[in-house]
Amino acid sequence: MATRVSIDRLLTPKKSIPYSLEIGAGVSVALGILVVWGLLTYGGVINPNFLPSPGSVLQAFFKLVENGSLFKHMKVSLTEIYIGFFLSSLFAIPIGIFMGSFRIVAAAIEPVVNFMRYLPVTSMIPLLILWIGIGLEEKIAVIFLGTFFQQIVLAADVASKVPDDIMNVTYTLGASKRQIVTRVLIPATLPGVMDTLRVTMGWAWTFLVVAELVAANAGLGYMILQAMRGLHPDRIFVGIFVIGFLGLATDLGFKWATRLMMPWSTAR
Repeated sequence: MATRVSIDRLLTPKKSIPYSLEIGAGVSVALGILVVWGLLTYGGVINPNFLPSPGSVLQAFFKLVENGSLFKHMKVSLTEIYIGFFLSSLFAIPIGIFMGSFRIVAAAIEPVVNFMRYLPVTSMIPLLILWIGIGLEEKIAVIFLGTFFQQIVLAADVASKVPDDIMNVTYTLGASKRQIVTRVLIPATLPGVMDTLRVTMGWAWTFLVVAELVAANAGLGYMILQAMRGLHPDRIFVGIFVIGFLGLATDLGFKWATRLMMPWSTAR
């Protein structure tokens, strides 16, 4: 009966499950992917020039760590993405909150924002190279343009969904408009804003790698491009996995910060 109840719970939408089961499910899927990968490569099903074995990728990782090149490229990419993402978030989030809260702000800037967010940032990379060059500033500009307008729209959507009843009750209790913004509106939007940052950080990594693939002299995207030119698929996988783990670490950091700084949030 206990087993049946647990299965019913697993198949019930939004029902919580034990943390150990969450970890076990994630580990099981990861191990399953690793087993399939090993069978395809060690079993000779796929040419190693197209799909390297887990062992060869691990060897390439340790070699890049040993010669120090991996950490050099990681440092460059992390510097570029965190500066670009911080600058974008610093301006986009307040603008988005005000756009979603005040109709006059939305009327003034929403047409421009919606126009700009549909422009493919990757097509602007040649122009940015012409204006700025291929250094740090160009990568920061690509990340900024790629995430800025999307963050505005997502933050505005979060702010627009704050219930009017909450603000009406606060007005009834004698709060001023400034207090409504600082004590009600902003705290109510912060958990959603953190989700916005988590989502757009993934986009930022995409824009960064594209920018480094097009024109760069260092960075993880550049390392992947050089590995492709040298026919080293194992190093390509190293670059991809490192980006994935760095992104995962950042995502977990956002979750931890949300739980720590916003106890009223429902984030897990």
